[in-house]
Amino acid sequence: MKKLILYGLIGLFALQMKAQNIPIPLYLDDSKPIEVRVEDALSRLTLEEKIAMIHAQSKFSTPGVPRLGIPEIWMSDGPHGVRMEIDWDTWNHAGWTNDSCTAFPALTCLAATFNPELSMKYGNAVGEEARFRKKDIILGPGVNIYRTPMNGRNFEYMGEDPYLASKMVVPYIKGVQQNGVSACLKHFALNNQELWRGHIDVEISDRALYEIYLPAFKAGVMAGGVWTVMGSYNKYRGQYCSHHERLIDQILKGEWKYDGIVVTDWGSAHDTREAALYGLDVEMGTWTNGLTWGESFAYDNYYLSKPYLKMIEKGELPISTLDDKVRRVLRLNFRTNMDRKRPFGSFATQEHAEISRKIAEEGIVLMKNTNNFFPIVKDRYKKIVVIGENATRSLTVGGGSSELKVKKEVSPLEGLKAKYGADKVFYTMGYGSGPSVYDNFIPSPYNTDSLKREALALAKDADVVLFIGGLNKSFQQDCEGADRISYDLPFGQNELIADLLKINKNTGVILISGNAVAMPWLDKVPALIQSWYLGSEAGNATANVISGDVNPSGKLPFSIPRKLEDNGAISFGAISYPGDSIRQVYKEDILVGYRWHDTKKIPALFPFGYGLSYTTFDYGKITTDKKEYSKDDIIKVSFTLSNNGGIDGAESVQLYASQNKPSLVRPAKELKAFKKVYLKSGESKTVELTLPVRDLAFFDDKAHSWVVESDKFTLHCGTSSADIKSSIVLEVK
Repeated sequence: MKKLILYGLIGLFALQMKAQNIPIPLYLDDSKPIEVRVEDALSRLTLEEKIAMIHAQSKFSTPGVPRLGIPEIWMSDGPHGVRMEIDWDTWNHAGWTNDSCTAFPALTCLAATFNPELSMKYGNAVGEEARFRKKDIILGPGVNIYRTPMNGRNFEYMGEDPYLASKMVVPYIKGVQQNGVSACLKHFALNNQELWRGHIDVEISDRALYEIYLPAFKAGVMAGGVWTVMGSYNKYRGQYCSHHERLIDQILKGEWKYDGIVVTDWGSAHDTREAALYGLDVEMGTWTNGLTWGESFAYDNYYLSKPYLKMIEKGELPISTLDDKVRRVLRLNFRTNMDRKRPFGSFATQEHAEISRKIAEEGIVLMKNTNNFFPIVKDRYKKIVVIGENATRSLTVGGGSSELKVKKEVSPLEGLKAKYGADKVFYTMGYGSGPSVYDNFIPSPYNTDSLKREALALAKDADVVLFIGGLNKSFQQDCEGADRISYDLPFGQNELIADLLKINKNTGVILISGNAVAMPWLDKVPALIQSWYLGSEAGNATANVISGDVNPSGKLPFSIPRKLEDNGAISFGAISYPGDSIRQVYKEDILVGYRWHDTKKIPALFPFGYGLSYTTFDYGKITTDKKEYSKDDIIKVSFTLSNNGGIDGAESVQLYASQNKPSLVRPAKELKAFKKVYLKSGESKTVELTLPVRDLAFFDDKAHSWVVESDKFTLHCGTSSADIKSSIVLEVK
């Protein structure tokens, strides 16, 4: 009720003033520019009201200024949907009956679509659901770079390549914010592992920072216009990132001219003076771990609460930095809950379910398909045996703050039964993992040997076996708060797959995960699909791809190493990952993911950008509009793409660039453009890609500037970072 009253205060204030012939204050006049309204509101605030606006009053809200009709700001976790309501002052679920949302696929899946148009639809749908639930900020998307396969939170991010993440995050942000809801770009910055995330001190070159780890944030700010950025838990150069002089004041708010708010991750503030001086605007979740516990009613003791007020009153801190924080919060108010023209949103609709399914279908990656194992055409087989816990396990719960309570979740098994008929699809678990938890490992209650024996018995006379396994969103898997402890599939899955192949060679594997895994059985299995946490429509999307009703078109947003030591970060030993518990050094520097594999000539098991189709695409020779360019030119590339197979399909074409003789070490190639192209069977199209010459730059950390050198560059057109179809040399002067 309090929340509803505050939402009505703006209009009530205006009506009362109009009735009494009192001039409406500028801050309530939405015909005035936002900056005029901000300054007017700021001038009316007391010191105590200013302090109240910059820290939490509950787990997910700040208090606003009721005296002036300035509403509370309400936040909800994302980025894959609007989280269920949480108690005011505990981490318990509030028990509402009207907060069951649409679960959208994890952001790894969105990245795998290579489709910015779908990203826009994703963001808009999430924004509509957040708006309907009266949220002002949805806490996502995340764009931390996939540095190693061990990071427990990789499933929330957009892969290993900064260009791909940049191009996919911008439409997501715009989609959310056109609903009058702020997206929240996170976690700024260098939060590339969960182990020791609360204190690990990252050492990294400026070049790697600017070339690899900041571009997606920069794109979200400068091209996406994001209104909220979340700081990260970790340290960089000895200072906590949520109140960091260089990252926030100098880069985010200085170089990039960011005008929105910086909010802590829950519990990531550590010092009043630093928080006051180094760019933090809103403090949330102090004295909690952000997941399971918290100190009750500690809000007045937050670093930016009474301690800050006392330091200002004593003259120990300037009022100017407080005013800057409040200006930013007011600006957010006027963009969101004080914008009376924003739409009302919609929630858990059929349209949102269809968007979720479409993203899932386009993100699923066909990895191996010997003798056209897939698609499994209807009525081809009489007995389809499905084995694996992930065929039935709910994968919208767990994982940490991205947990969701869904209105509807279709499991892979349900999708397959609906597609092929319940009388033809048989199921057994095969393995068991235990309950979904955030901060502890709870063993499975099932007997491992019994599960395996039952699976082998059922598979023995099956026409086809589908093993649906992988990781899940429990502790030390794909989960906030902990990294993985092994590159192998857990719970005896590798051994189970090997035993299944011994008794039934017609076994296809569908892996559900947000991370790469070891695949010792790969040579023996005829077919493999990389799936993801697909959300509400997981089962329908999976069945549509397996049956051939949808032709797979997903591409891997990260490389899959043959063995863990082939990963660049891990190859340098513990100081590079996970660190010595106090500090770590990013020793692979700019050579992240495919940049490492290609430059060091260490082939990945599956390369970045890889993905098969049920049809075949033929690439013509790449051409450019000219052969010499200046730094302000835009390179135009074209080639013919043909669908020579018998099925309509889509191909994500990729353009990489290499420099001939750079003055600094550069990767063997870097992604610079991509496009998803849809072709009917037998159709050909001329595909055109553009590349600004400025995008060929590297970051010179000594000069602190981006540099395009006069040199020869080679552009490579391919289906992945490792499968180049044709190349062309051009010169930049």
